[in-house]
Amino acid sequence: MSGRTTSRWFLRGCPCCFDPTAMPASFSPGRRTFMAGGLAAVGAATMASPSAKAQTSAPTSRHHIDVHHHVAPPKWLAEVVGRDLLQPATRDWSAEKSIEDMDKGDVAAAVVSVTNPGLWFGDVNQSKRLARASNEMMAKLVQDRPARFGMFAAMPLPDADATLREIEYALDTLKSDGIGLFTSYQNVWLGDRAFDPVMEELNRRGALVFVHPTAAACCMNLIPDAHPGVMEYGTDTTRAILGILFSGAAVRYPKIRFIWSHAGGTAPFLAGRIEASVRRVKDHARRLPHGAISEMRKFHYDVAGAANPGALASLMKLVAISQVLFGTDYPSGTSHSIIAGLADCGFSGGDLQALDRDNALRLLPRFASERDRMSTRRNL
Repeated sequence: MSGRTTSRWFLRGCPCCFDPTAMPASFSPGRRTFMAGGLAAVGAATMASPSAKAQTSAPTSRHHIDVHHHVAPPKWLAEVVGRDLLQPATRDWSAEKSIEDMDKGDVAAAVVSVTNPGLWFGDVNQSKRLARASNEMMAKLVQDRPARFGMFAAMPLPDADATLREIEYALDTLKSDGIGLFTSYQNVWLGDRAFDPVMEELNRRGALVFVHPTAAACCMNLIPDAHPGVMEYGTDTTRAILGILFSGAAVRYPKIRFIWSHAGGTAPFLAGRIEASVRRVKDHARRLPHGAISEMRKFHYDVAGAANPGALASLMKLVAISQVLFGTDYPSGTSHSIIAGLADCGFSGGDLQALDRDNALRLLPRFASERDRMSTRRNL
């Protein structure tokens, strides 16, 4: 079987395990031109995108906007050292190292957030303290370098009342670009009714909400020698997406602009099964009157940790290129690795421009340059 034939077969689904009767007619490719000619068309991809070597040299004008970039606030780090899920790279973070990686990868701006192990360890006061300290540190970083950094404010969930207060402080006082949440808090996932007051407030504000995965307490270290991040981050992202969908939160709170990490975890791959299961959801006509896929297509997804043809094939069958954002997962990932990975995915030059920058500017317009504004005026 040729590479071209193999690629077409892969994108249409494995005939031995793909049940077309379970896939609704509405589930059609979100971007029909994606990877036309096959996933193996590396030569075409290289023509459509600058080479990795060219993009990692010193930039003449910075381009990418990174929506998935982590920091390690000192007060937060002091209390999480030794806990599960803290990565060595996070312990070594500094603002100078962030800037260095951004410059090497032609990244104009990065929106920073707190990563695993998160802020919730069973102590409400600790969670509130860590959220406030982290947010004030990130706000200072943005204040010092407003053209290079934005922030998704950390929240003290699962305490809803404390989170409402922190949302107000973060958005109104610190002028945060958005709110950062985790997929789950111990064994409670987004979509749980206990979080409804928070969702109502985020919806009222039309907030941009970045959701980062974690490994739930139920599912740590299930496979010997396999770090939870290998599988559980993607799986927990899917659990959270299902929680938002099947609880009806996606429909009740339509003004929340969700960004899901790592190309949505396993949710795009499972989209057909998810859609087929909607009819079994209690009160589904109210919770998901137009089905699950219609709501999933409204979400945004970053490519951090997923800049490879296998991961993006499912995502690009689900959504339009307008919903996909550049992300690096720095310091665990690098701008160089993401750019090099995207070069192998067969995106057109126009699609790369949208993914790398333009889509983020619609969500984060303060990062627009004069060149962006001139381009917008020309297209009006």
